[in-house]
Amino acid sequence: MVMLAAIIVALFTALVFLFRDRGHGTRMVTALTIRVGLSVALVAFLVLSYYMGWISPRGMR
Repeated sequence: MVMLAAIIVALFTALVFLFRDRGHGTRMVTALTIRVGLSVALVAFLVLSYYMGWISPRGMR
C-alpha cells in the first residue's frame, strides 16, 4: 500500500512540476523517472512474491 501511495505522489509531483516549470527544466522528467522505477520495483516484488509462494492467484496464504 505504501508503494502504491509513493507512485501516486510521484505522479502528482510531476504534474505540479509540469505546470510550474512550463516546459523548462528537468524536474518533471526526474519525477516521472522515479515513478517508473517505483512501478518496476513493485511489479518485480509481486513476481518475486509469487515465485516464493507468499501470494497465489487465490490470495495470500
